[in-house]
Amino acid sequence: MKNKKPEPNLEDLNQKMLVQDEIIALAKANSPRLLNKFRLVYPDFFEKLSAIQPGLKNSELIFCIYLKLNMTTKEIATCIFVTPKAIQNRKNRIRKKLNIPSEFDIYKWFNEI
Repeated sequence: MKNKKPEPNLEDLNQKMLVQDEIIALAKANSPRLLNKFRLVYPDFFEKLSAIQPGLKNSELIFCIYLKLNMTTKEIATCIFVTPKAIQNRKNRIRKKLNIPSEFDIYKWFNEI
């Protein structure tokens, strides 16, 4: 009986899903509240990014949030009203700043951070 794992709390899971849905809605609406909300919910994410590259601009942090949310190039472009080519360029700049190897999937990298 000592090895019994605690059962997941459904209320906590529902709360996490609601917060995740809210973050995605803020991202899709290109809301200025996205950065602060994400920072409150996932403070470790920004600490890890700062350890890799201190001094990232807010616009770069917001772009990292979109990548962390696994949004496609086209989805991001639609949300922030730029072309998919502009998003590809941003991905390449973020790769360089964060030293992400070009052969490594950028979405997988952000999921692991």
